[in-house]
Amino acid sequence: MLILMQRWAEEYMIKHSDISIYAEGGGSAQGIKALINGEIDICASSRTLLPAEVRQLAERHNRLGIAYLVAKDALSIYINKNNSVYTLSLNDLKDIFTGRIQNWRELHGPDLPIRVISRSPNSGTFLYFKEHVLEDLPYTDRAIIKNTTNEVVAAVSNDPGAIGYGGTAYGDNVRHCRVNNVQPTIENVHNDSYPIIRYLYLYTVDIPEGVIKEFIDWTLGTEGQAIVASVGFIPLWDKTQPAD
Repeated sequence: MLILMQRWAEEYMIKHSDISIYAEGGGSAQGIKALINGEIDICASSRTLLPAEVRQLAERHNRLGIAYLVAKDALSIYINKNNSVYTLSLNDLKDIFTGRIQNWRELHGPDLPIRVISRSPNSGTFLYFKEHVLEDLPYTDRAIIKNTTNEVVAAVSNDPGAIGYGGTAYGDNVRHCRVNNVQPTIENVHNDSYPIIRYLYLYTVDIPEGVIKEFIDWTLGTEGQAIVASVGFIPLWDKTQPAD
């Protein structure tokens, strides 16, 4: 989600030269922690708040936080372009990422060991994938941890046996595998046929006012949602077109 926040910040500051917005990555958990600690005004997250995080917000600020749905995202499964596998089922993915399947030949692919590439536990993507694909089973202890989606893509692109996951906005140099034989396209996200879909959120401690409210309103408007489309995420509104 960092790429989206950076584009929003850049475009908004062009139109509002008196306002400064700084977007920093590190994963959803780090952003939520910074919001709870009062270090930032807005937190971007690819998951909902955990019960413990809501409790911490309430204890520190006497507030439960305000959430805004700002975009949709399909989680892509990244495979090296030299791999002959083009589609995997949800059960295949669960077996791969929990370590039950360890060679591509078990999936009618090449005789290569599967190298699992995962995001770090601080990532909302890591948690979402664990809950919705692995059904809360633990990741294989052979998984190689990467801190950013760009690092996951780089690892998969350089290793014919690797597999990873991340947003559809990333990964021009890897194959975006079909899941249950459905491609992660905008159309398939809108019609809910692609099976790994999530919302992206902005959080504030309290009801925003002033420039913070104006920025959030802008992200949800025509210009902000056009940027969502232009960077490869899925706008909330079907008819939103990418920005020029």
